[in-house]
Amino acid sequence: MRVTIKEVAKLAGVSPSTVSRVLTDHPKISQATKDRVWKAMKKLDYHPNVTARKLATNATKTIGLLLPNDVKLLAENPFFIQVLTGVTTYAQSKGYYIMLTNAETREGEVEALNHLFRSNLIDGVIMTVVREEDPCIEFLRENNHPYAVIGRPNDTDSTLWVDNDNFQAMYEMVNYLIKEGNQKIAFIGGSKELTVTKNRRAGYEMALKNRGLHLDENMVKGVKFSEAGGYEATKDLLEENDVDAIATTDDLIAVGALKALKDLNKEGITVTGFNNTPIGNYQTPPLLTVEINAVELGHYSAKLLIDKLNNLESAMNSYIVDTKLIKES
Repeated sequence: MRVTIKEVAKLAGVSPSTVSRVLTDHPKISQATKDRVWKAMKKLDYHPNVTARKLATNATKTIGLLLPNDVKLLAENPFFIQVLTGVTTYAQSKGYYIMLTNAETREGEVEALNHLFRSNLIDGVIMTVVREEDPCIEFLRENNHPYAVIGRPNDTDSTLWVDNDNFQAMYEMVNYLIKEGNQKIAFIGGSKELTVTKNRRAGYEMALKNRGLHLDENMVKGVKFSEAGGYEATKDLLEENDVDAIATTDDLIAVGALKALKDLNKEGITVTGFNNTPIGNYQTPPLLTVEINAVELGHYSAKLLIDKLNNLESAMNSYIVDTKLIKES
């Protein structure tokens, strides 16, 4: 037989109406009471009727997560799995579900978001990448749909966003390379339209400038966040330039760069990554990289959005998650 809300209330020692408020994460219910009710639901294996709850509250208790349009990239790059872990862990603790979506084109992404909101399938959405002049953000703003982004948007005042200080993180990385005696440092970043690429490149350029080193545009490449992209970019760099070190914006790009150096029998060139993904630990020596705490990025993006959905007043509309330079051991 299906467990009823009255049985949950009896076991938790509260009224049925309190259980209902816990299911909607009502801000006036104490955390202790919420924990007691959730414990009772788990013990009784109670599953709330999502359709009934939706009709009663006009809320789906579901958050959309817009993933990159490149499915292969999603499968290869641990960053998105880590973000998803942070988002789902926090969302579940607040009684929310996650719905994943992606599309092959920008127009397709907008259509997908439009469908999810018009069909009342989600209450809000988290975007995992931020682009310059992003049509998805424009659509969400024009229609007043709740959203949060992972990355630094152009409008930081009226957008819920979570990011690292990518400028400072790359600045510290390149500054470290220079201190180690490298003078001819190349840069391989992602697409130029991504704000993360823009910010990390700015850190690279500032580090060179502050050390009196010349910026050579031939030493800068933009590729997809993939091993193949890093491989081809490195081959192009070495055909045109004398290189001491290569600073990349992702561990996958860095691994591709290392493979190219091996195939070309090039030694003594330092390659750095970003994200501190497990693949970097399998390199010899372990990859010099940056820990960006991707799980925390997901956690705080979900927190910002869920707080907004529940009309919780907060002075914060953004979080900056700490980074750490991971040196060779």
